[in-house]
This record gives sequence, C-alpha cells and structure tokens, in this order.
Amino acid sequence: MADAIRYFIPAEAIEVVTEIKRSRFIAHIDHCSNADEAFNVIEQAKKRYPDARHHCWAFIACPPLSATAVRFSDGGEPSGTAGKPILNILQYSHYGEIICVVSRYFGGIKLGAGGLVRAYSNSTQAALEKLIVKEIVELSSIRIQFSYPFESSIRHYLESIDVVITHVDYQEQIIFQLDIEKALITKMMQQTRNLCKGEVLLIR
Repeated sequence: MADAIRYFIPAEAIEVVTEIKRSRFIAHIDHCSNADEAFNVIEQAKKRYPDARHHCWAFIACPPLSATAVRFSDGGEPSGTAGKPILNILQYSHYGEIICVVSRYFGGIKLGAGGLVRAYSNSTQAALEKLIVKEIVELSSIRIQFSYPFESSIRHYLESIDVVITHVDYQEQIIFQLDIEKALITKMMQQTRNLCKGEVLLIR
C-alpha cells in the first residue's frame, strides 16, 4: 500500500441552489474515486437539468495533494470564469475524491467575467459548507519479525494503538504483517524493541 495519507471525502451527495441576479446556480457535489465516476456524475447532472444553459464542473478524483485526476470545464461560459473558480474552491477545501457540477439557468441579466467567477465560486462554497464528509486513512503495509516469547506482549501493544495485524507467519521467528500509518512506524518500532530488548526487525 502507499504511504499513509489522511484526507476527507464527501460522505454523501449534496445539492445547493444559489440565485444571483435572477440566474439560478445549482451546485451538486458528490464523491468520485476516479475520472470515470466523475464523468458519470456530470452526465447525471445534465440529465437532471437538461434545459440548463450551462453545466460547469471541476473534480479532484484522487487524494487532495495528488494531481493525477484533476480536471475542469467552463461548460460554455467564457474561458476561466467557471471551471477554474470551481476547482480553486475545491482545492482550497483540501478535500479529495470530490466533484462539483454547477448547472446554471440564465436569468436574463449578464454578470460579466468577474461576476461569473464570483457566482461559480460562491455557489460551490455554499454547497461545501453543507457537505457531510468522512475521513480516509491510507496505510503502509510492513512486516516485523521477532522471537516467539514476545508474541503476546507485541500483540497487546499493537492492539492498544489500533494497528491491524493482517497476517501472521510462524517460521523460525514470528512475522507479523501490519497495516499502519507511516507516521506511527518509528514510534511503534521503538516501543516493540523496548518490549523485545531490541530483538525486532522491520521488513518492508
């Protein structure tokens, strides 16, 4: 597994309507773990509001510090006035695996480039403020090796810090395979070595 990463993702979809100078902005935020899921959310928004003039969107279909699946679209609005402002708000939130589609019904009053940037930013922010999120923790997979007499004390210690033992291999010595946050590895090794008088080996 990859090194430990902690971030928040949408726990459920949310939709918030904002009206600005008679234009109606419907911001839909949802979870997406990859680009295909994101594009499916976009298509569903277009089906829900087929008569909306614009469907503008941005997504981060990856952890927030990664740029492997980040895209945006102005959906027919002037370049730089919709998709990028939506993306900027999402990036500032530090959420991952998230998509926002803003469907706009034109109210007859032109907002201008600056007005559009503010409108799409504000509608995205309004939805984020009502979003329910959940935390994602990605773990590192490591192995530790030690002598048989220390198994009970090491098990008890690992349970006390909520480290999961995913596999046990009984050979000349015992090998525990663990799922653990990277930030905890150094402290965990120090503590287990104290328990085993230094006789614990880390195997990555």
